[in-house]
Parts: sequence; structure tokens; C-alpha cells
Amino acid sequence: MNDIIATDPLSDDPAENLDRFIVEAMELGCVWGLEGPDGWALSASEAHDDVDVMPFWSQESFAQAHCQDDWEIYKPVAIDLVEFLEDWLPGMHEDVLLVGINWNMELEGEELEPLDLLEEFEAEMGE
Repeated sequence: MNDIIATDPLSDDPAENLDRFIVEAMELGCVWGLEGPDGWALSASEAHDDVDVMPFWSQESFAQAHCQDDWEIYKPVAIDLVEFLEDWLPGMHEDVLLVGINWNMELEGEELEPLDLLEEFEAEMGE
């Protein structure tokens, strides 16, 4: 991992953070989620009633920064990118969960339908 990836903070622009998520996940070969004693961290969707969002980050440090207050029981866990794309995203679609991408410290950022994120990755990989 190069130092530029590790030190640049997330942008205030959710679309830019989405692009960064895809590029960094492809470079590093994984994404980061937060797992606790009872499973993976979930948050209520800002945009959709009665739908939960499972957040993921492109770097361990971004995920680790959220392990405080209500989420102090969680730890960052790497998920292999191929497993994320082939198993997690289709499974989250079936479970009617949204994907949170590179959220900032206020838990703000993109909320995507899992298959839409899969399409974004496929488009990037096809270039």
C-alpha cells in the first residue's frame, strides 16, 4: 500500500468517496467492514424508511475511526474483494440491505443498492 492512499482523508463529496472506494478496493484487494460480538455494524438508512445500511470503507483506518461511542464494540475486518463482489453484495440485495460507502465521521455518505455497487465495480474493471 502506498503512503498517499493511507494518509489522504476522505472528501466532503460522497460521489468522490465512492470513486475512491472502488479504486482503492481494487488496488488493495479488500474492503473493510465493522464486526462485533453480535454481527456486522448496521445503521438506519437516511433515505429509506425501514431499511438498514451496512457500511464499508476502502481503508482499515477509515473503518477504525468509527470504533467509538455506540460502535466501540466493533473492530475493522477485511473482506476479500472477490468475496465481497460475488457473495456479499448479492446476499445483501436478497436481505434488502443497502451498502454505505466510505462514510465520514457523521455517518454520512453514499447509500447504494448492492447490485448498483456491483455494476460500478464491473464498469471500472471493464475499462
